[in-house]
Amino acid sequence: MRGPALLLVVLVAGCGANAKPAPLPDLDQAVPAAVTIHRQGDRVLLAFASAVDNVGPGPLVVHAEREPGAETMVVRQVLGGDTVPVRGELRYVHAQTHAHWHLIGFERYELRDASGRRVLTARKAGFCLGDRYDSHRSRRIPGEPVEPVWTGECGRHEPGLRELDEGISPGYGDDYAPVLEGQYVDVTGLAGDFVLVHLANPDRMLREASYANNAASVALRLDGRGGLEILARCPDSDRCPEP
Repeated sequence: MRGPALLLVVLVAGCGANAKPAPLPDLDQAVPAAVTIHRQGDRVLLAFASAVDNVGPGPLVVHAEREPGAETMVVRQVLGGDTVPVRGELRYVHAQTHAHWHLIGFERYELRDASGRRVLTARKAGFCLGDRYDSHRSRRIPGEPVEPVWTGECGRHEPGLRELDEGISPGYGDDYAPVLEGQYVDVTGLAGDFVLVHLANPDRMLREASYANNAASVALRLDGRGGLEILARCPDSDRCPEP
C-alpha cells in the first residue's frame, strides 16, 4: 500500500507545482494631492487627499473573520482559490463621517524633514477598500472588470459582523478627501522644508506584483505661521526632490 499512496502524493504535488499562480495586484500610490493648510482654532493642519490604484492584473481582495467576543477580525489575502495570512487586522471604527470596518495598516502618511527623518505620522491608520473610481478611463488594463466590483461600505453601521470581504479590482482605485478623519498632520509652529510622504502597503503585509510604486511624495516649505509653499511633486519615490 505504501507504493500507490506515495505515487498519489507525488502526482498531487506535481499538479500543484504545475498550477499557474494567481495574478497579483500592484498598488500604485498617487502623489499627495490638494495639499493645503486648514486651521482649527489655534491648530494649523497640513491636509491632503490620498489615492491608491491597483494597476496589477490581479484583484486585491482580503477576507476577514473574528471569533465571538473578539474586537478585531483576522485577515487573509485571497489569491485565486487560495488564501494567505496577513499581519494586519480589520477593526470597526466610529468616526464623524463614517462607521465601518477598516483594514489597519493599508496606507501611512508621514512628514519628514530635509534629512529624511520622520517628524510626524498622521493618526489615520485604517481604510475601507473599494472600487471608488476607474483609474484608466480611456483604456482597460489586463484583468480589469467592465464594472466596479467592490462597491460596498465595509459593513457600515454593522459592528456585529463576524466576517467581511474588501478589495480593489484591477484598473480601479480608492481615495480619501483632505481633512477627512486623519487626512492631515498637525504642523502648528513648524517651520522649514519638509517632505510629505504617502506609503501604500508600507509594511508589505499584502502580496503584490511590485513594491516599486508604493511611495509618492511632495516637497514643501512651512513658515511656522500657516504659510505653505509646494516645492516639488515626486511620484514613485519617498525622496523629494529626488537626487
